[in-house]
Amino acid sequence: MERLPLIVQSDLTLLLEVDNPTFEEARQSLVGFAELLKSPEHIHTYRITPLSIWNAVAAGITPDDMIGRLTTYSQYPVPDSVSYFIRDQGRRFGPLQLRKAPDGDGFWLTSDDSQLLLQVSRHKAVVPFLGPEMGQGFRIRPEHRGLIKQALAKIGWPANDLAGYAPGIPMPLTLQDISRRGQPFRMRDYQLDAIKAFSASGNGVIVLPCGAGKTMVGLGAMAEVGRDTLILTTSVAALHQWRSEILDKTSLGSASIGEYSARVKEMRPVTLTTYQLLSHKKGAVYPHFDALNQHDWGLIIYDEVHLLPAPVFRLTASLQSRRRLGLTATLIREDGRADDVFALIGPKRFDMPWKDLEQQGWIASAQCKEIRVALSNTWRERYALAEDAERIRIAAENPAKLGTIRELLDEHHNDHILIIGQYLSQLKTIKEATGAPVLTGETPTAERERLYQAFREGLIPVLIVSKVANFAIDLPDANVAIQVSGTFGSRQEEAQRLGRILRPKSDGGQATFYSIVSEDTREQDFAQKRQLFLCEQGYRYDIAHADETGSPADSARIIPFPRGKEVPS
Repeated sequence: MERLPLIVQSDLTLLLEVDNPTFEEARQSLVGFAELLKSPEHIHTYRITPLSIWNAVAAGITPDDMIGRLTTYSQYPVPDSVSYFIRDQGRRFGPLQLRKAPDGDGFWLTSDDSQLLLQVSRHKAVVPFLGPEMGQGFRIRPEHRGLIKQALAKIGWPANDLAGYAPGIPMPLTLQDISRRGQPFRMRDYQLDAIKAFSASGNGVIVLPCGAGKTMVGLGAMAEVGRDTLILTTSVAALHQWRSEILDKTSLGSASIGEYSARVKEMRPVTLTTYQLLSHKKGAVYPHFDALNQHDWGLIIYDEVHLLPAPVFRLTASLQSRRRLGLTATLIREDGRADDVFALIGPKRFDMPWKDLEQQGWIASAQCKEIRVALSNTWRERYALAEDAERIRIAAENPAKLGTIRELLDEHHNDHILIIGQYLSQLKTIKEATGAPVLTGETPTAERERLYQAFREGLIPVLIVSKVANFAIDLPDANVAIQVSGTFGSRQEEAQRLGRILRPKSDGGQATFYSIVSEDTREQDFAQKRQLFLCEQGYRYDIAHADETGSPADSARIIPFPRGKEVPS
């Protein structure tokens, strides 16, 4: 009898054997309710957490489903303690409900379980937000609606918000069958499923990879709700992309779409702004938030919700009367505040595995490669003598990487290439070595958009970009990304950067994602952490070494790991 690939351990970790015929189907089965921790070449380690279970339940996966999936693939019986934990955490999302107060004055935290109500009402994190008892429950003041949900999630009893939403100002909007650019337009089935999942509740997060059409899901939600909409974006460039898509694919004209930015302050039925402007503080107040909050919005869309800044969490706590839609490629937050996204924006309502979309042709197939470059003797000495923080930058700016970059540019001379990095001095050095233009946060908006457009039209085959291009930039023909440095071990950044090249190619070709890493340094350790999310989605990293000059070694000297294996940990 063939050996099953999974070992379920009583500490809530799962060990999944890579070299097993059923590895891939088991991996996809786990993604809905477990988080990948490590992905060495032979065994992947997952973890089950309360939040992963709550999100799974909210997305329609029952505790029995989760236990059934573990049982199907486990070599040994699933420990009773694991089954108990899944059932216990699975039942915690739902018993506490937030509803409109029966007398219409504020809200009501209630439950059929009177002992549970008594238990949470005595918790010091919850007490400040509870009003008087009323029937079987407590009155909640409107301004405490978000704060009580945050507090309850943190003590392990997330509330199901059934209190409904302010209707907002009506805004008739229809989607075009033919876009204004003359292209046929229709929603894909998975986009319709995502819109339906959101509409059933009026809040929550849709998780789709870059290039899969998250903006289209936003447009569909706007059409479904049919009310004035505030859209929060990561940058002015992203704001302009949203505006372009709304004009192209909906019945709205330019007079109905407002830009609320540092340059212009327009309030229209659809208004677009940025997180940075919204969180701008003057003294003790947030003037732009206060101005926007005066409008009777029916829907708020949070683009790239995994990047929501901390101040916007505080502001979002007061926006609970509005329908809220979060869009993201990954719910991973390196600051550990995923529970705040759950409480304040809503649970994960829909998630589509990246590899499923790739197999269906909705995003490009991608090959991921890590090239390890040695430090020269001089730089090894600098690295050895430096403090930890300085070592990170020394490894990132290793000049030997330039040889590898030149070789990759030669190899991909017919491709559209993005060179992506963290440090401006490094990017400027690459510009001097290659002649390619560089785009950073210092680049004026008009020049930034000119460079993007020239890249789209093929006038610029290589574009060097800082982290400003990590997200929300539509560069459909980009098919090669060369990552030269990043933000420590950020999994979300790795996902976003791969996403820059995942839009389907007109020739059906493959995308290639290179990560150039200084060997035997902290950067190599960070690279392993960065790759976890993509490994969880089914991507594999082939690894090769470059020679001492930074040029990829000749075929006799390249030392790749076995093809199709993961990064050793």
